[in-house]
Amino acid sequence: MMRPLVPEVLPLDTFAGKCWVAVTPFHMSGIRFRGMPPLPGLSRFPEMNVRTYVTVEGKPGVFFFSLDAGSLAAVWGARASYHLPYFHACMKVTEENERIGYHSRRYQSAEVKPGAAEGIHAEFKGRYRPVAPARMRQPGTLENWLTERYCLYAVKQGSVFRAEIHHAPWPLQDAEAEIEVNTMALSAGITLPGISPVLHFAKKLEVLIWLPQRIT
Repeated sequence: MMRPLVPEVLPLDTFAGKCWVAVTPFHMSGIRFRGMPPLPGLSRFPEMNVRTYVTVEGKPGVFFFSLDAGSLAAVWGARASYHLPYFHACMKVTEENERIGYHSRRYQSAEVKPGAAEGIHAEFKGRYRPVAPARMRQPGTLENWLTERYCLYAVKQGSVFRAEIHHAPWPLQDAEAEIEVNTMALSAGITLPGISPVLHFAKKLEVLIWLPQRIT
């Protein structure tokens, strides 16, 4: 059940009557504040998030259960600025023949999320690659519903915060993956269904994000 894991003030969004959960590994690069050069140690690092989808005041967005990053400074900064559940993780990313190898294992933390399975390490280990050309996905498709969201939501002390995001439509490629370990969702109290996941790949996307604003 998703509802107990998401703050009540955030209405869940569904596609075909179902909530969806994404486990998303990626690599951040070129991070900087507007008008400033990239900051050493903060401009390039791997990251992975676990998220679901919500709509507040008619505006679709994403809600993060966790965000793991390979930069401790980035974790501190994002927690303070965006009220997001960032965690420091040991992360390694490799690339060979368009196949990405990705391994993330969260460092031990005293913080335990409600509903999290006892003794479960948040870890992902696998390899993935694109298997089709990039193409835009049309409105009404699952892929469009998952990716065409231009804000994130966070809740702090009962108040909802929205951070606006701007980017071009995602140039998605169908993908395949060999996943050895994936306890990222389970560590947040989510048991993924025993079916094949929907897999997509994007080579690059430039993103702008604004500081969060309190909306309730």
